[in-house]
Amino acid sequence: MVRAHRSLALTAAIASVAALGLTACSGGAGSSSAGGGAGDGSGKKVTRIKLVAAEYSKDHTAAFWKQFAEKYKQKTGIDLDVQVVSWDTIDQTSSTMLQNNNAPDILNLNAYASYAKDGLLYNGDEVLPASAKSDILDAFDKSGTYNGKLYGFPDLSSARAFFYNKALFSKAGIAAPPKTWSELEADAKRISALGDGSIGYALPLGPEESQGEFSMWLFNNNGSWKKDGKWTINSPENVKTLSFLKKLTDEKVTQNNPGKTNRADAFNLFASGKVGMVVGFSPLAAQLDKAGTVQYGVAPMPTQASEPQTFGVTDYLMAFKKPGNQEAVKAFYDLYYQKDQVNQFIKAEGFLPVTRSGLDFFKDDAKLKVYLDTLPNAHLTPTDDPTWDKVKLAVQQNLGAAVSPGGDPQKVLDTLQEQAGNGS
Repeated sequence: MVRAHRSLALTAAIASVAALGLTACSGGAGSSSAGGGAGDGSGKKVTRIKLVAAEYSKDHTAAFWKQFAEKYKQKTGIDLDVQVVSWDTIDQTSSTMLQNNNAPDILNLNAYASYAKDGLLYNGDEVLPASAKSDILDAFDKSGTYNGKLYGFPDLSSARAFFYNKALFSKAGIAAPPKTWSELEADAKRISALGDGSIGYALPLGPEESQGEFSMWLFNNNGSWKKDGKWTINSPENVKTLSFLKKLTDEKVTQNNPGKTNRADAFNLFASGKVGMVVGFSPLAAQLDKAGTVQYGVAPMPTQASEPQTFGVTDYLMAFKKPGNQEAVKAFYDLYYQKDQVNQFIKAEGFLPVTRSGLDFFKDDAKLKVYLDTLPNAHLTPTDDPTWDKVKLAVQQNLGAAVSPGGDPQKVLDTLQEQAGNGS
């Protein structure tokens, strides 16, 4: 989601097999749906479709899709084969399927634009019920739209918020969470000065999701990844943002080696009670509530903008064009976006809604209020640009170097800007 585990080589492989898949899905013999129930290109409708779903949790993901498949069968008479795949391997699994001319009918992944660019996917006008399409929050409608058509249908979402350790704040004499970056810097210094391994702010700029951490900061300094259709990675706002993060590192108010620290590592540090502040999301809150070892608060992100901004993430349920599967795919989305299905899934997995009706469904959950208040206006990364997949990987691999000893934020962002401009 809401996680990103795609290697550079793998992305290149996906790009190449996407082209192969286009040929396959245009009606070759190998384009049948897994399970042998697909139409044969003669107009015959399928009796079986396949979903490849990402595993958000071992406790809930498979169980949800099992009951969903049973309801889908009852409603349509069509079998839904479900393959739940770990986030660690779903890129490879889906790539292999495409390479073997055996694309799933529905794929749950965090990137769709390259498939849309290659003409492999149905758009929303073709398979999405009008009621579901109009219910999707604007931010996710925008992120799922490529060339004016909605191809990336959101399944769930997350939004980031600012977590702080109440016990460390009290010990350091800090009365309230910071609202500005200067306040955050001052608070981080006071917490670090407590000693005993205390860390002011946990900064994860390692390869797992440095684009997510940096997004949260740059959006709160009026920055962006793209603006008016052009890459703005090395804009003055973004350079100032990364320079501020390097300043925190140089002042030693972060953990060691933030450029090598992944998000999970930062969360674990916060859960250990040694960290004063970290950017987190609702699943972190669930983890902390379950452990019960840290008294924490959640607040809007300290900002340099006129008001706090948040970074949102969503994954997609995309539909591949295959002979005879359009009506079955439409029925899939008609059921998934029923309030009792999509919101049941989101609630079980501990994430956030992607629809207006979902906001209403979760509105009384006090623990989600700080996220729900900002979700409709959340900023997302430019997933609607097929180049983003490669840019994201370059960011993940290189951004952390900017905060290392001798690192140069301007130079790092200049290089990323050049790579984005070259489409690589």
